[in-house]
Amino acid sequence: MDMTFAKRLMFSALLAALVLLPVFGPASLARAEGQTEVARTRDQAESATESKIRAVLDGQVAAWNRGDLVGYMAGYWKSPDLSFYSSGTVTTGWQPTLFRYRQRYQGEGREMGQLTFGEVQILPLSENAAVVRGHWSLRMSRLGKEPRGLFTVVMKRLPEGWRIVHDHSSGE
Repeated sequence: MDMTFAKRLMFSALLAALVLLPVFGPASLARAEGQTEVARTRDQAESATESKIRAVLDGQVAAWNRGDLVGYMAGYWKSPDLSFYSSGTVTTGWQPTLFRYRQRYQGEGREMGQLTFGEVQILPLSENAAVVRGHWSLRMSRLGKEPRGLFTVVMKRLPEGWRIVHDHSSGE
């Protein structure tokens, strides 16, 4: 290729870019700004969702630590369709789940201990659903034990707020 042809080709490309920049540049910039605004709005919505979900979990921890199982269960969907998987068993329904907790933690010779949740990750699935996973631990003062494990819950935004509709918890 001779130099004159190469110079003309480069000049033509530069001229085309300069001519087309005012036409496509602002539209592309506006599109990018619009996408940034959509992303910002989505991030704010996810942040609000995460805050509301964390408030439910924090409320559960506070209720548990004061020995209030009904208050703890307020974080669960009060429905016969609630599902709770733990220790190789499946419990279906809010009332049976409460009964199971009462047997395990408030029965004779039992202790509730002090509950903590750690390494909590909230993964929004939509505006109305999220998966939450993390670690749980109980510090038992009388027994000198500290049971711990993992949990994965599915939460759904209901008219009464965010509630756990499915809980799968496992212990070490």
